[in-house]
Amino acid sequence: MNSTNDTSKPNSATHGTGTSAIHGAGTTVAEGTQGTQGAQGAQIMELGYRHYDGVRRGLAGSIRSVVIYSVRHTLGLGRPARHKIFPWLAVVIALIPGIVFVGLAVVLDIDVIEDEILPDYHEYYGFITTALLFYCAIVVPDILVPDRRSGMLQLYLSSPLQRWSYLTAKATAVALTLVVLTIGPVLFLLVAYTIEGSGPDGLIEWLQIFLRIIAAGVAISAAFTAASLAAASLTDRRIFATIGVVVLLWGTGGFAPVLVEVAELDARIYGFDIGGISQELTQRIYAAEPPSAGIDDFDSSYTRSQLSTLFVVTANLAWVAAGGVIVWWRYRRLALSR
Repeated sequence: MNSTNDTSKPNSATHGTGTSAIHGAGTTVAEGTQGTQGAQGAQIMELGYRHYDGVRRGLAGSIRSVVIYSVRHTLGLGRPARHKIFPWLAVVIALIPGIVFVGLAVVLDIDVIEDEILPDYHEYYGFITTALLFYCAIVVPDILVPDRRSGMLQLYLSSPLQRWSYLTAKATAVALTLVVLTIGPVLFLLVAYTIEGSGPDGLIEWLQIFLRIIAAGVAISAAFTAASLAAASLTDRRIFATIGVVVLLWGTGGFAPVLVEVAELDARIYGFDIGGISQELTQRIYAAEPPSAGIDDFDSSYTRSQLSTLFVVTANLAWVAAGGVIVWWRYRRLALSR
């Protein structure tokens, strides 16, 4: 590299202003630093941005990067320990009942499912719903709100990402983590019961239950993903987003039984109860026998079982569609470059 002493003298019209630049041998040195260089030996090299010569993966690569980063972010991977507490606590809440049930299946020398000592596969989703509600309320708002508050959303949109692809990546990340909660514990239950000898008989029945586990997990995850992201998209404060998710997910499960069982309104109001309608959907996927009529005014399982399968499926899809529309409407209104 040539020093400034080896270069030609600057133009006299700009000498002393500190604005002239001297180019030599691939370096750029601001003239205003000449006096400083002699005393400290400092140079300003390569002002400006460098050209990127690496592989350009385009839109698909950008979406994949955001998905991977968002999954790691929500699970607290690569972050301080305090960010790992809530997501992994939700995983523990979903998984511990399955571990206990498998332990009992090993200890008890009988078919724990046929003898109705332990819950069947579709009944396990009652434990998973609690973990889902906890995870969505505490963790999911952290996947959208910080990007809007910190200005990262604008930076994302300066890449090949557009609003729809950014939201697709974020929704995919949330859905993937929720699938861990909805499919993982029940799949563990299936494998453990099979090894212990209390599982399904024969390969065909095993595959049927396996496919039902996948279908139920995907359906529930899609509904909870759309609903929680919709609530989180309506505010730029994480605490308000958490409150919104709680009201939407827990609140709907509180007022629907009151309106139907006490006020004796139409049973289709249960379509607004995302937790209840998701649990009813798992009953239909597993082709479980409907419960008998209960004597409790708030026993909503029997009333939900009287709904048609078409209505239950439509209600679950409506939660997915409504959540997606709300999120898209909210982000379309943001004043950004894209």
